[in-house]
Amino acid sequence: MGKQVWRVVVAGGAAAVFTAVAAVPAGAAEGGVSFTRVQVNGGKPIVIGVSKEVAVPASFRMATTHQWKWPAVFLYRGGAGDRLWHAIETSDCIKVSSGVCDFNETMYFDPSVWDMHNSEAGAWKVGAEVYFKGGGGDTDDEGLTVHVKRNSRLTVNASPEPVSKDRTITVTGKVTRANWETRKYASYGGRLVSLQFKPAGAASYTTVKKVYANGSGDLRTTVKASRTGTWRWVYYGNTTTGPSTSSGDNVVVK
Repeated sequence: MGKQVWRVVVAGGAAAVFTAVAAVPAGAAEGGVSFTRVQVNGGKPIVIGVSKEVAVPASFRMATTHQWKWPAVFLYRGGAGDRLWHAIETSDCIKVSSGVCDFNETMYFDPSVWDMHNSEAGAWKVGAEVYFKGGGGDTDDEGLTVHVKRNSRLTVNASPEPVSKDRTITVTGKVTRANWETRKYASYGGRLVSLQFKPAGAASYTTVKKVYANGSGDLRTTVKASRTGTWRWVYYGNTTTGPSTSSGDNVVVK
């Protein structure tokens, strides 16, 4: 049996709170409903930290001749039909034609309120469902995948400042990522991170070298300072962790 899912749905101008036992979407439960034009977060990953609520836009079209209530798209995975815990706000029907409605939806993920597990980072499937007035409903798999990721952070420090031309500077930093279970950021060791430089007056950064963080997530490298400019670290993320960019540290070359 899947875990209990609590959701808030706003439709028709009224809010309803209910629980449902998740089941694997495997085609129409009762039929008579078609979901199309399903989008979640514009196809981009959902990146979640440890304290701030993340609002994720979604949209879909539903066609049915049934009298309905509570339509929504949701995230699930696994043979047990586990759903990712979140709150939902759904718009009223935006009528397209008889029996056809477009909906705008917002999924709310709040790691400071709900218990999230680090194992929940990764790929999730997208399902769509609707409950009928009088009982019953329809639940379908939509053939889409959304990645839910733990947020990462980077720090930077370049020294000495200022420095003589063509002298060596040391650039350090640290890469961490959200631990949803402790609600804190923890060291993320072994990551390959890019060191970038932007000369004074330039509009963009250029990658100078790539450095692996040690087991504690610490970054350290040396470079020659040939001109004044700003240094930063960039991590591009992976399937379970979001990308991050440090602030810039300006070094004046005399």
